[in-house]
Amino acid sequence: MLPFLRLMFILSIVLSIIYVGISIYSRRVRRGKLLAHWERKGMTGDREAFVQRGLKKYDRSFRRKLILGVYIVPLSLIAILVYVTNFN
Repeated sequence: MLPFLRLMFILSIVLSIIYVGISIYSRRVRRGKLLAHWERKGMTGDREAFVQRGLKKYDRSFRRKLILGVYIVPLSLIAILVYVTNFN
């Protein structure tokens, strides 16, 4: 049981680092797309307010929530593997 808990602790740290990295990367890409959209359309006004509104909308989007799959997929696969190994 102790090795399993150690594995889960290390895995949660690694997955958290991956999650933060993907989140920062995804947000940076979205910011770049908003800035490119601003330039392409030749908009006038407050560019930073436009980007902040776009990022706030992005934070509530489904795409942002899909990044949580970083936790769900590996932990589910480990649970299935443990079940199949022990009970079949």
